[in-house]
Amino acid sequence: MTRPTPGILALAGLFVVAGALHFVAPKPFDRIVPPWVPLSPRAATLLSGAAEVLGGLGLLHPATRPAARWGLLALLVAVFPANIYMAQHPERFGVGPGVAWGRLPLQPLLMWAVWRAGRR
Repeated sequence: MTRPTPGILALAGLFVVAGALHFVAPKPFDRIVPPWVPLSPRAATLLSGAAEVLGGLGLLHPATRPAARWGLLALLVAVFPANIYMAQHPERFGVGPGVAWGRLPLQPLLMWAVWRAGRR
């Protein structure tokens, strides 16, 4: 078995920790769910948290890495509207506009890292 690189370990750790936070401290995640999402904020938070944990764990093994890549890419696309919602209404979330808008370019960088990590 090919061992995960330090970069893959860091990326997997990021997703596992972020996903676990959705369960440990869900309220901040609930708050950024846009009102038009067809799930309750808590359901959306728990579903996205589970997807992050599973995707992060999936990056650790070469056999599951490609599926984890596609799952995490889909997740990152799905949660991007929440980041836009937060950027449009930073005062609701206790962050400045620079922080809220500054998060948006990080999403494509994270997607690129997932894309690279998920290759065979």
